Amino acid sequence: MQATALTARRESMLLWLLALTQFTVIVDFMVMMPLSPQLMRAFGVGPGAISGAVSAYAWCAGLSGLLAATYIDRFSRKGLMLTMFCLFTLSNLACALAPTFHVLVLSRAFAGLTGGVLSSITMAIIADVIPAQRRGAATGLVMTSFGMAAVAGVPAGIMLGAHFNWSAPFYLLVLMSVLIWCASARILPRLDGHLAGGVRKLRDIVPDLLGLFKVQRQRDAFLLSGINMLGSMMIIPFIAPTLVGNLGVQPVDMTWVYLGGGAAALLGSRWLGRLADRFGALTMFRIAILWSIVPVLLLTHLVPLPMGLIILTFVLFMTSMSARNIPMQALLTTIPAPARRGAFLSVNSAIQQLGTGLGAWLGGQFLTTDSAGHIANYGVNGWIAAGIALFASFWVLRLRVPQAAEARVAV
Repeated sequence: MQATALTARRESMLLWLLALTQFTVIVDFMVMMPLSPQLMRAFGVGPGAISGAVSAYAWCAGLSGLLAATYIDRFSRKGLMLTMFCLFTLSNLACALAPTFHVLVLSRAFAGLTGGVLSSITMAIIADVIPAQRRGAATGLVMTSFGMAAVAGVPAGIMLGAHFNWSAPFYLLVLMSVLIWCASARILPRLDGHLAGGVRKLRDIVPDLLGLFKVQRQRDAFLLSGINMLGSMMIIPFIAPTLVGNLGVQPVDMTWVYLGGGAAALLGSRWLGRLADRFGALTMFRIAILWSIVPVLLLTHLVPLPMGLIILTFVLFMTSMSARNIPMQALLTTIPAPARRGAFLSVNSAIQQLGTGLGAWLGGQFLTTDSAGHIANYGVNGWIAAGIALFASFWVLRLRVPQAAEARVAV
């Protein structure tokens, strides 16, 4: 199946709309953690309950990805995306209006269900619209949403929560989502070329979904995707507590740490995407994941340093995460046949969410905190994450595309 033909201007508008959509999904997930103090005071709950609310999103996003694989290729990409984005917007409104903590948790779970599907649809649209030889750059542009979320979204949410109350960031997300939805309804093409062969019945889809795991190369891709997230999440959730508890960084200064890292990810994403197109996604991933071991070990073994060096270390870490995620996503789009791409990416998104939850849980098992708030054994997490990265650099070779397959993908 050939990519849908768009003018350069409309293609650029489409990619930025996808980036903004992902921006709202990422901010929705990330902003819960810095809002924890306000939430605990507002609802009279402890940190364990807040952790449960955060994890509810990830697990439900993973579940929704698996369920979406049974229907994502049966509908127009545009219609399905607009429907899910509308439900996602309503879930954030429910979060903002939640009268009790239990209602908030249910609203977060619903946000995860819809947000997980949106991520799958985004990658499927990129694969449908952008030719394979430019897909790395397109993925890099859309993934600038991570940098935008860190630079603008999360700090804005923290500021709103501090100056008003915990619900203010969710109201902002609702307003942004409505504007993006209206723009998407106008700009998105029909994107129904994958339906040319007719709508398949559910009784045919489920065996095919299970069949995704029967193809060796697809199983290898799922494992790579899952362990990549697992290794990252053994580090990411514990950065702020470790910097504050062990190195004495003031909570207010964490804004500059995340701004620096987010800006680096934002500015480097498109450049990294072009490198993936130039040198090949597989080669770029191998280089990036091996390089990422250096900032991972630096970050997890930090000693008290001037603030500028701490920020620089975090910048290196965030850049290395982008450098390995962008080519990996571009590589994954070449694995399945076009007609099964949506289902494959839905399952892959679910596996990434499961890896996210597992990594955060596993990372917490090695850490201990003393009465002074110092966190021990963070370095152990770093060594395990480094080992996972080393394993992934060899495992990705199993995804090497035969030359004949590369020629078909480029058509």
